[in-house]
Amino acid sequence: MEMNVPAGYRRNSKGGFDPETMIKEIDLARDDLVNEIIEKTKTISESLVLLKRAMFNDIRAFCDLSAEKYGISFGGSKGNLQLTSYDGKYRVLVAVNESISFDERLQVAKALIDECIQDWVGGSRDEVKVLVNDAFYVGKSGKINTSRILGLRRLEIKDKRWAKAMDAISDSIQRIDSKEYIRTYERNEDGEYELINLDIAKL
Repeated sequence: MEMNVPAGYRRNSKGGFDPETMIKEIDLARDDLVNEIIEKTKTISESLVLLKRAMFNDIRAFCDLSAEKYGISFGGSKGNLQLTSYDGKYRVLVAVNESISFDERLQVAKALIDECIQDWVGGSRDEVKVLVNDAFYVGKSGKINTSRILGLRRLEIKDKRWAKAMDAISDSIQRIDSKEYIRTYERNEDGEYELINLDIAKL
């Protein structure tokens, strides 16, 4: 449990306390400024959390109201939908972002693909080899590019081993997490929707 700072003292970086009379005025002023900014930032952050929660609740309630008109119930996530104001000036976008990974069957897929490539000599198949090597490349973070792996399934290749490899990729997908996002937009004079930015770094 963190101890309260005694009157006339400031907590130092080592967790101890220093008397303010022994601290330079500029250091005291810097400490005051940083703490003031952080306090304001935390207040806004907490407000944004409450705003996000309220917006999701309102959207869910509206979707349920709309569904009731047709005698059905949505249930579950309300992601990937777009709501626009009557005059078209404002737009609310709800998107779902899923985080996925692959289990050991991805290595099975790679082995099957390698067999195919070894049998394909020359011609346009070289392009496929480049795509495959790029897709299975492991970056500095030790992770592979998910979208490139999934992109291999769009290639139309008539080979039973390739088809089995694509099945192995599909079966290896593990959904780790799913997050909903709300983005709000306002239409400008050119008729294009511009994001109403809540990211302080981009304002």
